[in-house]
Amino acid sequence: MKYQSVYELNRVQQYIMQMRPVLRKQALFSDGTKDYRIPAEPKENEIVTIRFRTAKDNVDVVWLCTKDTRYQMKLVERDDTFDYYAVRIPLTTERFSYYFEVASGLLNCYYDRYGVTKEVREQYFFEIVPGFSTPDWAKGAVMYQILVDRFYNGDPSNDVLDGEYYYIKTLSSRVPGEQWDKCPENFGVAEFYGGDLAGVLEKLDYLAKLGVEVIYFNPIFVSPSNHKYDIQDYDHIDPHYGKIIEDEGELLIEGETDNRKATRYCCRVTNQKNLEAGNAFFAEFMQEVHKRGMKVILDGVFNHCGSFNHWMDREEIYAGREGFAPGAYVSKDSPYRDYFGFSNKDDAAWPHNKSYEGWWGHDTLPKLNYEGSKALYEDILRIGKKWVSEPYCADGWRLDVAADLGHSEEFNHQFWRDFRDAVKEANPNAVILAEHYGDPKAWLAGDQWDTIMNYSAFMEPLTWFLTGMEKHSDEYQPERIGKISDFEGAMRHYMTSFMTPSLYCAMNQLSNHDHSRFLTRTNHKAGRAEFLGKESASENVDYGVMREAVLVQMTWPGAPTLYYGDEAGLCGYTDPDNRRTYPWGHENVELIDLHRELIRIHKDNPAIRNGSFTFLDSEDDLLCYARFNREQQFIIIVNNSNEEKTKKLNVLGAGVPLKCTLRQLIVTTDLGYSLMPQYYQVKESTVSVTIQKKSAVILTTVQHELNRC
Repeated sequence: MKYQSVYELNRVQQYIMQMRPVLRKQALFSDGTKDYRIPAEPKENEIVTIRFRTAKDNVDVVWLCTKDTRYQMKLVERDDTFDYYAVRIPLTTERFSYYFEVASGLLNCYYDRYGVTKEVREQYFFEIVPGFSTPDWAKGAVMYQILVDRFYNGDPSNDVLDGEYYYIKTLSSRVPGEQWDKCPENFGVAEFYGGDLAGVLEKLDYLAKLGVEVIYFNPIFVSPSNHKYDIQDYDHIDPHYGKIIEDEGELLIEGETDNRKATRYCCRVTNQKNLEAGNAFFAEFMQEVHKRGMKVILDGVFNHCGSFNHWMDREEIYAGREGFAPGAYVSKDSPYRDYFGFSNKDDAAWPHNKSYEGWWGHDTLPKLNYEGSKALYEDILRIGKKWVSEPYCADGWRLDVAADLGHSEEFNHQFWRDFRDAVKEANPNAVILAEHYGDPKAWLAGDQWDTIMNYSAFMEPLTWFLTGMEKHSDEYQPERIGKISDFEGAMRHYMTSFMTPSLYCAMNQLSNHDHSRFLTRTNHKAGRAEFLGKESASENVDYGVMREAVLVQMTWPGAPTLYYGDEAGLCGYTDPDNRRTYPWGHENVELIDLHRELIRIHKDNPAIRNGSFTFLDSEDDLLCYARFNREQQFIIIVNNSNEEKTKKLNVLGAGVPLKCTLRQLIVTTDLGYSLMPQYYQVKESTVSVTIQKKSAVILTTVQHELNRC
């Protein structure tokens, strides 16, 4: 048809616009879950069906687009509220990246992982790596982190003794049982409380009742420190966590400072019978965990080891002992010489110059020199396989400072590719989870890590939004409290760093061993324990904000991970004050009960555990989002202000019908929580909700109302 003038063309365009309903952008949705990608984790050369949702009879056409191709999608399903479009895509062995284009009348927009947009943004494309998957058990799993020495002492006979060894200019000390609740000293690396695996075994029923599905252990291998991020022997569980069946040798002479005379230490944790007994006990422990349907993730410290390690043996713990070759620090002819980066390899200079590369310059943490030793490379791959295999059958690895391993990014990536292959060959269902700060995309490409500890897309944005505090409690910025644009922008951006299989098993923590306790952050005291006083960590804390945080943690995409004692109200500034003992007998029972209820809700509802996620119409101090699938829909509202708020909320994006009923599952307040139901009516996709100050609520669609609609 030809138009006689621009005026006539404009009239026609206006008429078309009037006839076509306004594009309902809130309804536009797709993601990588099983409702919108079938199969959700396709294999190489498989055909995948990709779906896209719009409001009913609201758009003219939807295309799935790649850089160089557009596929028109077909309308394949319709209900009273939504239309669903689909297209079948034959995959190859290569990564497949895509986005959507939507046309409604004369209006066009795009949809990517960040959301609706007017422009094509390659950095936010959806991505499929054929053949990449993460273990189903890890998706949405409720995890629990334990620093073993501080959890529970189940076997006092294996406790570290006073003066048992000398480490970083400090004699080891045993904290008596009656002082279990004593706060850690500021520099307490050699201070031991006696927690062990027998203690964890004794408390497995507590963890199971709480709802825990996975235990993540900080390092449990032989080491002279209480944190054990300085491994001495990767092949054995530390006897102080396992079993000591032979106890020989003399204590250090009082005031002695020569590590080589730590004779009792030599006998207790290098005694082969103790080492074998500890490993056997761990195998039995793993059987008990698996009987309860629970999993265990071990901490792999592979960037560096400890100077005590028999490969280095700077302290001459192993010198002359039967069955051990000389350490790299002991002999220039050591088979482990290339395991480390010595600054002077000139034999003539030996033994006068024995300096070596330490991680961050710490000589107690010699950095492992993978580029210089194929034997080291293969040995760590062997270790990776050993502990996920019989008879231990651990369920995965958490990788300490994983991006630091090696001396180049290229080498680092190659090592983790090989590590993944080795571990998955030994146990295909093991998870590989890395500690990482910053953009993880290069490692989450499907060939290295499964996922990461989720700082950028969980802990940090949520801490700023709810408390205005930096995660170490080093800084307080009150203007950031409740700043929804900062929170939503950070979450949207950093969540796109994950492919869906990685996002849904990312470790979502409020606290851990490296950062202050979240409950302490709620008191807005910036600083460290040595300056503010340990007692101030629990002063003026805000349980209302803590309850909000736990509700968000249990409804956010990923694996909600408790740091031991958080559920009991444990406080503490950053390391080492965050490593206080679990407060047995002094728990905040109400807070434990809240965790138990929220964990139950998380586990009982597939839409929360591994369903879709979308932001709703939030505003400053008022966070609104949804978790949903085709069968269940949940609305989460968090009021972080100091006043009651009433919100008229559009819930179309949550997959909620135009007209239905919402029921309150749980509400937290500044005084406690309630499971009493309350009902709200949805009309034309809008619901009005009044929520108290410092409160959070979970609403869900009532199924009989859905059926009636």
